[in-house]
Amino acid sequence: MSPVVSTLETDVRADDGHRWRLLARVPQAPRQALLWLPALGVAARHYLAFADALAQRGVAVFVHEWRGHGSSDVRAGRGCDWGYRELLLHDLPASQAAARRLLLNNPPHLIGGHSLGGQLACCRLAMAPDTAAALWLVASGAPYWRSFPMPQRLLLPLAYRFLPWLARTRGALPGRRIGFGGNEAAGVIRDWARTALSGRYAAEGLDVDLEAAMSRVIRPVRAVLLAQDWLAPRGSLDFLLARMPAAPAQAICMDAHAAGTRADHYAWMKTPDAVVDRLLAQPGSA
Repeated sequence: MSPVVSTLETDVRADDGHRWRLLARVPQAPRQALLWLPALGVAARHYLAFADALAQRGVAVFVHEWRGHGSSDVRAGRGCDWGYRELLLHDLPASQAAARRLLLNNPPHLIGGHSLGGQLACCRLAMAPDTAAALWLVASGAPYWRSFPMPQRLLLPLAYRFLPWLARTRGALPGRRIGFGGNEAAGVIRDWARTALSGRYAAEGLDVDLEAAMSRVIRPVRAVLLAQDWLAPRGSLDFLLARMPAAPAQAICMDAHAAGTRADHYAWMKTPDAVVDRLLAQPGSA
């Protein structure tokens, strides 16, 4: 019998005043609780099928909303900018705290994400290792240009220099117009491009050595890679996992047959059951 699942939405406020709504699917007496971080430019509501599938299997899921998207009360533009610092120091701790308040039985808490969400989940776990018992990644990896295959490796450095310039010039990245992300804060694109060009994680104004902190992560990592995902190929995931050499990691690559849909960066979001089963079936559960 499927568990009874509650649909929750709760208002969350960061300590710098930013507000958003945390979306949740909570089964009775969940055995785990996952805070899920979306990809760049993707609103939280697009992960509700994923949250439903996990909740039916006994995992409470809380889907974070990125600053500037969906239910967030701010939008990026001239005079309204932020970077990884605000996301890591203000927003993610607030969502984690809200998720803990909403659960009575206090199951093990996990953190994970899709694409950029997976990268920032790694950074958040590195900064606050006691806040999560494990890390889950789907279609995620570092954007470092050397970790990509040819011919992307030749073209990416140009894009990684152009996109921050465009965002700075216009006050925000017009992602919908150019087909990459959404309306993105110039500071987020600047921090992302720094990693993409240098291979090192850092955030402007953040007084934390993210690379050193990531090297100390010891929580188990479970990752799902999609075979035709050119945005997060195997080399990209391997490079991200290498930032956490002390963390036991299991990664599996799913083709279209295994995924039950196109094995690309986004298709799994609409039909997530196979990905969910893989995450739950891998060893190293928290």
